[in-house]
Amino acid sequence: MEAIGSSAALIFNALAGLYLLAVLLRFLLQLARADFYNPVSQAVFRITDPMVRIFRSFIPGYRGIDFSSLILALVIEILAIFILAFLYTNSVPPIGPAITWGFIGVLLFIIRIYYFALIASIIMSFVMMFSGNMNPHPILMLIWQLTEPVMAPVRKIIPPMGGLDFSPIFIFIAIGVIQNFLNTVFGIQQYAPIILGV
Repeated sequence: MEAIGSSAALIFNALAGLYLLAVLLRFLLQLARADFYNPVSQAVFRITDPMVRIFRSFIPGYRGIDFSSLILALVIEILAIFILAFLYTNSVPPIGPAITWGFIGVLLFIIRIYYFALIASIIMSFVMMFSGNMNPHPILMLIWQLTEPVMAPVRKIIPPMGGLDFSPIFIFIAIGVIQNFLNTVFGIQQYAPIILGV
């Protein structure tokens, strides 16, 4: 029975993680004012729209920020914590810690999205430069639009030198500091199996 519970937990973790990724991407793409007509944006919006519509009926947006997507992401994370904890241990955590872990899980998931988006942006930029093809793929365009609001403020402080943009390095350092802080304060790594995105 324990093996069945672990297998079910792994499958649930993967499926819930993919849906949470889509919901958070929807939120971040709207926040970044990314191209709505990009095929990837369209796919993300189609996948998440049924649930987001329900939440939007009682959670309004504000100044272009879609709080319904963010609250939906938090609800998914908290529900996933309860379900995964039950599948792994046949018990559920207290509601207070579960909500705290939910907030931290969503924050770490967002940080992870930016981490991998920056890596993809750097790699694909080099590929384009050396291939001579300067027509970016729709996915790359979306990644650039997603990461630009984060990189632009850093780029103002540390401008490109010799044609090289050093802003990603400082963003990676900031990501490491935030992850280390959250793990030190909340000991989040010991709960990683039941928190999506950790």
